Amino acid sequence: MITSINPATGQTIKVYTELDAGGIEAAITNASMAFASWRKTELSRRSQLVHTLADALEANTDICAHLMSTEMGKTLKAGRAEIDKCVKYCRYTADMAATYLADEMVETEYKQAFTRPLPLGTILLVMPWNFPFWQVIRVAVAAILAGNTCLLKHASNVPGSALSLEEMFTQAGFPAGVFQTLLIRSGAVKAILEDDRIHAASLTGSEAAGSAVASICGAQIKPCVLELGGADPFIVMPSADLDAAVDHAITGRMRNNGQSCIAAKRLIVHASIYDDFKAAFLAKMNAMNLGDPLDGKTDMGPIASKRALDDVNAQVTRAETQGALVTHSTHALPKRGFYMRPAIIENISKDMDVYGQEIFAPVAMLFKVESFDEAIVLANDTDLGLSSVLFSKDTDEQARAISELEAGSTYINRYASSDIRLPFGGIKRSGFGREMAKEGLQAFTNLKTVIVAN
Repeated sequence: MITSINPATGQTIKVYTELDAGGIEAAITNASMAFASWRKTELSRRSQLVHTLADALEANTDICAHLMSTEMGKTLKAGRAEIDKCVKYCRYTADMAATYLADEMVETEYKQAFTRPLPLGTILLVMPWNFPFWQVIRVAVAAILAGNTCLLKHASNVPGSALSLEEMFTQAGFPAGVFQTLLIRSGAVKAILEDDRIHAASLTGSEAAGSAVASICGAQIKPCVLELGGADPFIVMPSADLDAAVDHAITGRMRNNGQSCIAAKRLIVHASIYDDFKAAFLAKMNAMNLGDPLDGKTDMGPIASKRALDDVNAQVTRAETQGALVTHSTHALPKRGFYMRPAIIENISKDMDVYGQEIFAPVAMLFKVESFDEAIVLANDTDLGLSSVLFSKDTDEQARAISELEAGSTYINRYASSDIRLPFGGIKRSGFGREMAKEGLQAFTNLKTVIVAN
């Protein structure tokens, strides 16, 4: 059984029956059969259906936002913003699909030479709970527009969101088998990936989960795209607009209740402005409304599960035991639910466990540096490399950050957030491959080379 628990109350929402072996077999068979015809469906028709999906998502914005609030604690306004991004991505990508999937001609001595992206087959999507709709939509829509079919294994704490997604694909008119949700545990993933009818995988999640899926795909010689954790640096230098830097740092660290892979987890601030930055950051952190995610005034809801809350509390306690300075917010915690007070951690040294860890909660690590060189070295001193941020008006510092920060993306004078028009992904242990834009649409294609001699 799969149990959905409201993290704001600790109460059970609903208990779902897991898919058995027969159900999994039926889903894979349906996806494989659907692929045979879906791959031949005109791209214009695929794009039309994605537009209809966008309409369905938009029409159900409030329902989806409420579902996310109750299943994983996202605030209603954050949930509405997530669905709005899904809608915009569907429409933009549907409109750009013909361009992204067009033949690319190359001038040669032959009559014709070109590349053509062709679909692979059925793709298994292993998706996380923190953005229950967005993470799925940004991968599934691209894969389906390219002519593939998709099976979704969603996180076990958001089964309602997973089933809602399947329902909206169906309502939009997609043929049976093009997009299906599998209510299964992680233990069932290996056998599915090893099935010859599964041609690739996309995973967003932890390093451990990514490593496991990549190992299976490697053994099966199947492609995969991984978007994993981050310990993303947020550098603030003396020339920065300090008020803007603080505002963006708060948003970048605390949004989605602090539970985002691309969050500003390590705030690296120049010594000359460190005290002012810290004071302003703490003031804004304390001013946030912590409470019921269904209350429209709430800025921050609970941690998504008791296990996640226990894990992060253990991280923070361990850091404090090893000599770090922890400053919690002044919030009073609700009497029930999986809440934690936001915090900052200072005086972190390299020998502390937390130095190399990702904290998946509203906890910011603050580091003081004396120079830009020191900031770059510290920013890169991690096994992770998802995103990075620099707040500076110095054009030389901006140029160096773009070239020298070891991350899949760099944002100058704004917090990190994926843009539907640009590819997104990480390097090092933050994963490989790209989602969104042309690169995302072609991620699960066979980029076939064609030469016509005469």
